[in-house]
Amino acid sequence: MSDAGPSLFDVVPITISCGWETLGPLGIITTGIAVRQIDRWHHSPLRAPRQPRTLQEIMSLQRSRANDITPALLLVGHWVEILGWWFLTVHAGPLGWVAGALVMAVKFRHLQEVGHFAVHGVLTRTKAAGAVLTEVAVHAPLGFVTVSARRDKHVRRHHPNATVSGVDPNLAELHGAGLRPEVGLARFALALIFPLTPRGIAETGRGLATGLRQQAHTSWSRPVVFAVVPVTALLIGWPTLVFGLAVPRLLLYPQLAWMSLLVEHCWFDAAPARRPATVKAIEATRCMRLYPRNPLLALVARTTWLPYGDLFHYAHSVHPAVRWNYLPVLERILGRPTCTPSGVLVGVRAVIPRHRRALRRRPTAPSRAGQEPAFLTVARQEHKSAE
Repeated sequence: MSDAGPSLFDVVPITISCGWETLGPLGIITTGIAVRQIDRWHHSPLRAPRQPRTLQEIMSLQRSRANDITPALLLVGHWVEILGWWFLTVHAGPLGWVAGALVMAVKFRHLQEVGHFAVHGVLTRTKAAGAVLTEVAVHAPLGFVTVSARRDKHVRRHHPNATVSGVDPNLAELHGAGLRPEVGLARFALALIFPLTPRGIAETGRGLATGLRQQAHTSWSRPVVFAVVPVTALLIGWPTLVFGLAVPRLLLYPQLAWMSLLVEHCWFDAAPARRPATVKAIEATRCMRLYPRNPLLALVARTTWLPYGDLFHYAHSVHPAVRWNYLPVLERILGRPTCTPSGVLVGVRAVIPRHRRALRRRPTAPSRAGQEPAFLTVARQEHKSAE
């Protein structure tokens, strides 16, 4: 008796099943992306009768559009999209698992930056609503520290003291990774991928433990929210738990966040010879603006590892109360900072070679109390008034 092969009735269910495994998740991903666009459309400067020409006009437009609904939809859209990627990843095979891990790292970066603007109090109409929304949809599920702890570190300690040795907590992290004056080439290279090193992975683990401990002390519900994420991933399938959550959260996302940190400021440059007299002048000497003449690379950065205004760090540093949607307009008003690198790794004007040169020529010791540059009191006073 000959084998006639599979019949049409055998093939059709397999085809439908395979189609759903791909089309279903793609539909979920598309839905998530579409939901996110509501907040983008609502806050788009292009919808204004005319483009804002001053900071006052930007702030007036921003306040008139401030609300608590579209930011909630923005975060819901992100998690719907993540769910779709998880369903797609579980059936994708080894190469798809790796691709899914990279996508999730980018998604976690996006969530981090949305939360960043809640920390500054401009995500929603009120600071309180932004804090609650961010705790539930960003900090608790990803195991971050509480919003109040992040605000203390970022808004109160980093922003007015950026690049000041012994005062800036972000610079202390770079120093702790090995980016210090006279560092050797091998140690310098390892510091660039610090989150992927054993010491960096341990630091990420300690950060997670601290975040969970703070969340537990704040409310019992937040550890429950954190637990929902890995449980959901595991119910979808073990590849989702490993490549859709563990690998991006513990390895890839921290590396993307580290890369973002490296390109924010001229961390290791000597203090300017002339003391700047305004916050704009101060930030112009210590901020970076990546890819000023390469729109394509700037677009890639904005959609992946420098999302939600992170590319416009100078404009954000001068006026932290401006939401990400309006930072490109603000940059056109302010101009660009002194340092405008053309790339990250390669080239004389690239960020990493610049940091390397600065560390080789500037052997500085941590500042002692009362010895940091006097002109920074201007920045501190203005940042404090903006809180």
